[in-house]
Amino acid sequence: MKQLPLADPGTPDHRSPARYLWWVARGQKSTLLGGMSFGILWMGSQAFIPAILGKAVDQGVAARDGERLLVWTTALAAVGIVQALAGIMRHRFAVSNWLSAAYRTVQVVTRKSADLGATLPKNLATGEVVSIGAGDLSYIGNLMEVCARFAGSIVSFVVVAVILLQSSTVLGLVVLIGVPVMLFALGPMLRPLHKQQFAQRQAVGELNSLGSDIVSGLRVLRGIGGEESFSRRYREESQEVRRTGVKVARIQSVLDATQVLLPGIFVVSVVGLGAHFALRGELSAGTLLAFYGYAMFLVLPLRTATEFANALMRGLVAAGRVNRVLSLTTDIVEPAEPVRLPDRGDLVDPVSGIRARNGLLTAIVSAEADRAAELADRLGRYDASSEVRYGGVTLASATRADLRDRILVSDTGTQLFTGTLRDELDPAHRRTDEELLAAIRTASAEDVLVALPDGLDSDVEEKGRSFSGGQRQRLILVRALLADPSVLVLVEPTSAVDAHTEMRIAERLADYRAGRSTVVLTSSPLLLDRVDEVIFVAAGRVVAVGKHRQLLEEQPQYRNTVTRQTEDEEVRA
Repeated sequence: MKQLPLADPGTPDHRSPARYLWWVARGQKSTLLGGMSFGILWMGSQAFIPAILGKAVDQGVAARDGERLLVWTTALAAVGIVQALAGIMRHRFAVSNWLSAAYRTVQVVTRKSADLGATLPKNLATGEVVSIGAGDLSYIGNLMEVCARFAGSIVSFVVVAVILLQSSTVLGLVVLIGVPVMLFALGPMLRPLHKQQFAQRQAVGELNSLGSDIVSGLRVLRGIGGEESFSRRYREESQEVRRTGVKVARIQSVLDATQVLLPGIFVVSVVGLGAHFALRGELSAGTLLAFYGYAMFLVLPLRTATEFANALMRGLVAAGRVNRVLSLTTDIVEPAEPVRLPDRGDLVDPVSGIRARNGLLTAIVSAEADRAAELADRLGRYDASSEVRYGGVTLASATRADLRDRILVSDTGTQLFTGTLRDELDPAHRRTDEELLAAIRTASAEDVLVALPDGLDSDVEEKGRSFSGGQRQRLILVRALLADPSVLVLVEPTSAVDAHTEMRIAERLADYRAGRSTVVLTSSPLLLDRVDEVIFVAAGRVVAVGKHRQLLEEQPQYRNTVTRQTEDEEVRA
């Protein structure tokens, strides 16, 4: 029996929430069928217990026949053993179904998120994706888990109905008609419950996004004194979540109470009617006992059916949120007839006029600081309109896999993840310790490694929060260097380190990347003084190309950008 999802979850059908749930069910049909089979056996065994008890009373106790009593007692024990074994297996399959559904959802969402890359944060807030892993996957898992018991409840209901019709047509019809009527009576509450659950999940997603923003920007908030403002916003959002949760709980409480009230009324009615027939001599004491047992037993299938309906509503809401992620398409479209990029060549952007020559350490200085990220996106083709060419081949004509293998962009938004430092720096485990140490030395991160208790095998906390900003930046640079792409594009790789460390990085970077193209988008004089070529861009176009010191002398705008002087300050100087 499978306990975990397959390594490849396949391609989900996200055209509608129902289609997605069907895709999940179809992908684990063997465990679902196994759970349903044992669910039917487990609940079907319980359905025969009242009949056996009735026979034991009539044929054994009332007739004072010890042999018949022993026969029915043995039958009761056998049914009990079957029920116990079937219950164990049903539960095992139920757990497997929950895990498979939940973690296949995690797999497809994670893979889709990785495939979308930079497209994802443009369309969905962080909290939207986090809430899928925090709650939605459990609702999908719960739906698959309850399927086994729901199948058992349907079969057991049919079995009980047949037995009751054979014993008493009137009581059998009461059960056959009464149970569906009770189920339909619960229906009007399911639609508003579905609506309120959807609103609550939306509110939770927005709260998660706000919380993520506050945590990630906590240091900045403290620096500008914005804690109180964001605290007030968070309280307001949390109160909205509370209000929507209360609305859901109000409907849910009525539904739960109704699940107890209606079966109670039903049991009283069936037992009262059976007692009336017994007093008239139409039913024996054993048959009356069996009818009472069936009336009590039918509460379980009824509650299971309503639980399934509730789980289905929650599952549809969760599947709809999953589909929001799965329905997104990446901005970068794969070419119909891809062309393989060359191993070497110049990186050329015809729009801006940038040409990063093959094998050189090139710096790009933008007069408008906010355009540096746009230039990096275009050079790495994270911008769908990019017309950049590498070695004469347009990046748009290559596959994304080939493009990412040749050109790597490491910007200021790059993060560290949880795991050992070795796994963070070299996820594919392709580098030796000597190569790791060489990259660490290039990024001047030896002090970070020395301070860790287990060196490369030390654990890295979420987003590397135990490191300072400068330490995180240097470790991210190490990871980019170890990837060893044909073209490495670095966006402000030393903005958070001190001048002495920045100078060491500037001196070592050229030697480490010798023979391979490296593009650094920066305005740091320490870096600019040690690159092979500087390209100055203003208003999105190349203004000048040359050495750093040459441009300082010949280009006033470049000098103002690098030294951060205004024209008035330059005149006064």
